[in-house]
Amino acid sequence: SRASYDYFDDRDDRKLIFLCAAEVNGKQVLNGKEDVGENADEEMDAVQEAIGNLGRWQIYVCLAISLVKFPIAWHQLAIVFMAPHQDYNCTSPTGVQTPDHCSANVSGALADCTEWEYDRSTFTETIISQWNLVCSRTHYANIQQSILMFGVLLGNIIFGNLADRYGRKMPLMVSVILQVASGVGCAVVPWFPALLLMKFLSALATGGTMVTSYVICMEIVGTEWRAAITVLYQIPFSLGHMSLAGLAFLFRHWRHLQIAITLPSVILLSYWWIVPESPRWLLAFGKQRAACKILQKGANINQIKNKDIPEMVRQHCLHQNSKRSHLDHKASLLDLFRTPNMRMKSLSIFFNWIVCGMGLFGMSQYIGQVGGNIFVNFTVSGAIQIPGNFVAWWAMNKLGRKITLICSNSIAGVAALLLVVVSDDIASLRLILVCTAIVGMSVSFTTVYLFSGELFPTVVRNIGVGTSSMCARIGSISAPFVVSLDHIQTWLPPACFGILPLIGAALCLFLPETVGCTLPETLEDGENFGKLV
Repeated sequence: SRASYDYFDDRDDRKLIFLCAAEVNGKQVLNGKEDVGENADEEMDAVQEAIGNLGRWQIYVCLAISLVKFPIAWHQLAIVFMAPHQDYNCTSPTGVQTPDHCSANVSGALADCTEWEYDRSTFTETIISQWNLVCSRTHYANIQQSILMFGVLLGNIIFGNLADRYGRKMPLMVSVILQVASGVGCAVVPWFPALLLMKFLSALATGGTMVTSYVICMEIVGTEWRAAITVLYQIPFSLGHMSLAGLAFLFRHWRHLQIAITLPSVILLSYWWIVPESPRWLLAFGKQRAACKILQKGANINQIKNKDIPEMVRQHCLHQNSKRSHLDHKASLLDLFRTPNMRMKSLSIFFNWIVCGMGLFGMSQYIGQVGGNIFVNFTVSGAIQIPGNFVAWWAMNKLGRKITLICSNSIAGVAALLLVVVSDDIASLRLILVCTAIVGMSVSFTTVYLFSGELFPTVVRNIGVGTSSMCARIGSISAPFVVSLDHIQTWLPPACFGILPLIGAALCLFLPETVGCTLPETLEDGENFGKLV
């Protein structure tokens, strides 16, 4: 039978990876204690014994893989510039513009408008103007973004399972190739339904690159460095966020911008020669010779000498195969809701994931409507997420997970609610408030990932965190529709983005603090963890 190791649970047929199950919106957080879970007592780790916890080889690989975060950010956030808020007027059959946006006076009677004149002072062509997604067709632009987020969710699931079965490298390469092909397809398709299909495939690939790239990084660095690498790994996403504004400034036609965010992924094809297969996966599936070859290369670059790597690998596999299963119950999603304390904790954390998915992507899209220069606004909103990552790291360790999540949700909620009362004329203040909300949601996203991994007991941790990921996707799928509520009342989007985080903060009161606590193992541990006596 195949060997198990720190990241895998071979006690049932799911073969889920905790790391893969919950990569969310380009954001991931891993606690060094968490990923070893119930194997915390494990002493033998051939990978870290052979190559060390962090050396030049790991840094080279992580830096190379981190480049994938740029297209991840570009493809997820490009709707801000491809389908922005755009002024338009109805053009009557006589060619005369009418004050009504959606109807025209034809022979003294009002008729639905069929042609529009768009404001092209900022963007020469958008998805909105290309296919006239206005008036009764406004919702199609939102459907496009929701399909994209749904595709990312499926990409996480599909490529996560492929990475578990066939290794990390091959699914990563497949997702990169699919991202390039579908991205170019998005730029050339002549029909809107075809664009939706291409966007879905592009999102599928984006979800695949997310999950496979991150796991490789986490599987080659030592436990004590995983939290730090995780935080640093988010910086390229923020840089991609910022650079997207520059690309959109240079390419004002949505098709040209689509090409601009796709072609750089061709460089990622070099991963075939640069990125190694995960030695942990190779060991788990009994491919000891291939694992030894990769570990020897890493040890040489890290200048680690006098290591009998083949013997270490052999002992590692023997030790892992000798471990006995501690599971006496086949876990299911229902286990999260069978008992009252677990049920309350699960519902509270799931709601917070929905809030994070909706808030982060919704506010990132809403920033195009706060007034001022859209390119400057978007750049600033990306730049401030970089210090936000370090704030999250510090706060989680110093203040704890619970207090950090309450504070970040509250800050984001209050900032969004203030947008309701701040006049559109004060664009600079509105920008500050939106950026504050984005940073708050960014910190919340980082915190809730780690928090949920520590709340769920070992026997249902994969299921709990995987379900959490799906909840975040539900939030991000609904985000464009929340933003579009401004067509009904301009105050509705910020009100929604403000009230929901505050509710999430209140629900955190039902959650126990997990920092410094022993992780729960069984369902009974999970029910008793944080339970009021």
